Amino acid sequence: MNKKSLNNVWVSGKKVLVRVDYNVPMDKEGNITDDTRIRATIPTLEFLLSKNAAVIIASHLGRPKGKVAPEFSLKPAAQRLSQLLFGREVLFANDSVGPEANKMAAALQPGQLLMLENLRFNPKEEKNDPEFAKHLAGLAEILVNDAFGVSHRAHASVHGITKYIPAVSGFLMDKELMHLGQAVSDPVRPFVAIIGGAKVSDKIGVIENLLNKVDTLIIGGGMANTFLAAQGYQTGKSLVEEDKLPLAKELMVAAKEKGVALLLPEDVVVADKFAADAEFKAVPVAQIPAEWMALDIGPATVKNYAAALQGAKTVVWNGPMGVFEFDAFAAGTEAVAQAVAASGAQSIVGGGDSVAALEKLKLAGKISHISTGGGASLEFLEGKELPGVAALADK
Repeated sequence: MNKKSLNNVWVSGKKVLVRVDYNVPMDKEGNITDDTRIRATIPTLEFLLSKNAAVIIASHLGRPKGKVAPEFSLKPAAQRLSQLLFGREVLFANDSVGPEANKMAAALQPGQLLMLENLRFNPKEEKNDPEFAKHLAGLAEILVNDAFGVSHRAHASVHGITKYIPAVSGFLMDKELMHLGQAVSDPVRPFVAIIGGAKVSDKIGVIENLLNKVDTLIIGGGMANTFLAAQGYQTGKSLVEEDKLPLAKELMVAAKEKGVALLLPEDVVVADKFAADAEFKAVPVAQIPAEWMALDIGPATVKNYAAALQGAKTVVWNGPMGVFEFDAFAAGTEAVAQAVAASGAQSIVGGGDSVAALEKLKLAGKISHISTGGGASLEFLEGKELPGVAALADK
């Protein structure tokens, strides 16, 4: 990536707007339940503070749909950031563009931190409104984009703003682009990709693009049912995208033509209903009962997939192998997490459930890179240009 990074600009004494992705999960009481995304930005913020920059932090949270919604306030994120910075004060503006934000940003001194309220409380953020982008730009002299997770969106704070002030990548953004970029453009082989999740339609572009790059492609989750149905198996009441059966057949033919090993389940864990307390059992894919549904990969498939990961040099994993939120159907995802961690490969993992499995099993430390960008990492793996990355200043 021939883009300028934080290391390529002078920030000392300057006002710097840092776009972060603090779209973190919270409980009903407003407590943050996972602060991974906040912790991931600490290196960038500490670097800026060490250079005596005045730092203004901007983010979105949830989907308030352009209206002020107290449950989506970033105040808990400001409090958590202060704790992570060992009690350093994080000032807070109750708007992102308006009198209070303008006044506080103007008064901000070098070495101080200010967090703006949720950008998406203003409908102009998601519309990439030029006026809103210009107002945001007016708060600072430089934009540091450390929000890879929203850089696939042409929103005002990651795209429009770059027309008014120079934009460079932060350290988290650099890390994402380096790891994902190498996997896509210059992987060390053998290269194994594991794609899971409910629907083929969500990941068509990823699968098509990866078929041109990988040595082995492993399919799991609900999308595997569509491939099994395309092979002629009876899948009972399993989730199957009937309109994607021809596509699944085309992808299997393409894999064969390109010499890519496309691995599908040979057995599955089926349930009599979609529920945590369902009756369940493992059966070969040729023996799925008519009234049951496949909700996880089976033990023989787990062994196959783990064996395919042995000796891999690059592994990309996105998406669960089953209904991970139900304990009875989490075994496949957890086994794949263990196999990826044990592979010793350059490993890149994205997607909420995949990451959750690693955290649950305390294996995150054995993964080369955990991506903070769900949709963004998928679009990157599809080979799409991300608007927020394209808008960064060239070297």
